[in-house]
Amino acid sequence: MIIVTGAAGFIGSCLIQKLNELKFRYIIAVDDFSTEEKNINLEGKSIMARVDRKELFTWLEKNNREVEFFFHIGARTDTTEFDTKIFDELNVEYSKKVWKACVAYQIPLVYASSAATYGLGEIGYEDNESTISSLKPLNPYGDSKNNFDIWALQQDKKPFFFAGLKFFNVYGPNEYHKGRMASVIWHAYRQIQANGSLQLFKSHRDDFKDGEQMRDFIYVKDLIDVCVFLMEHRKNSGIYNLGTGKARSFNDLGKATFTALGLEPKINYIDTPVDIRDKYQYFTEATMEKLRAIGYKKEFTSLEEGVKDYVQNYLAKQLYY
Repeated sequence: MIIVTGAAGFIGSCLIQKLNELKFRYIIAVDDFSTEEKNINLEGKSIMARVDRKELFTWLEKNNREVEFFFHIGARTDTTEFDTKIFDELNVEYSKKVWKACVAYQIPLVYASSAATYGLGEIGYEDNESTISSLKPLNPYGDSKNNFDIWALQQDKKPFFFAGLKFFNVYGPNEYHKGRMASVIWHAYRQIQANGSLQLFKSHRDDFKDGEQMRDFIYVKDLIDVCVFLMEHRKNSGIYNLGTGKARSFNDLGKATFTALGLEPKINYIDTPVDIRDKYQYFTEATMEKLRAIGYKKEFTSLEEGVKDYVQNYLAKQLYY
């Protein structure tokens, strides 16, 4: 059995699809299944059981001997939420319980951290575990992910293998339910379809032109390939970046979306809202040497190819992965 938390969400459901393609059928899907819109992500997938996230640890007491691997993908990911109690409960305390269960039952673990832990990148974007306690996230979500990373590294008792993955800007199919928190590609596609044009934020810094703010955009299929690699590798525990290692501009993203739709780019620039302007990231780029050093060799999908696949084979056809 393989446990996947956040199973009905964007990344969790894509992971289950990939596991099914690799002939893994005994999947334990863990989530809050009360949201019907999210449950569509699991249609057609081979799942052994659905376990409500509140019942997981009771379930594990009875079934832990059958569990081969644990993917802890589930989290509260809303960066506009400022109720720290929600993040403490779902992202920190729940993750601690997952960690302790994996220690007790000797289950290898991959869990989702986030590039939001890096804040404005004051000390760079290197996945160096010695600097994690010095990071300055910009919101409670980033704080919660960083707080758990710090806690995990401090533990004397660890799973015999674990990997915390700092996801950068992930995009791809099965994010339809995320609304405001969906990727920029999802929003760009909807804007272009509705208006024939795309709005991006202006730059409010002299060293960046409008739309030239940069992010490390990673296609969800690449992210899932890394997760599978780590499940098979099961050594070199630690915290790893998971981006492409190549920052690209929002202008590049917009142009790729227009190209995928067979349209000429028409991009307009609007002021960055004042309430987020002083915390707006102008550049993120994962250093990927650490993952490469343990043997991950597969090339990451280019932004143009990833956007083309996502737009033409999923968004335009309203299909799920």
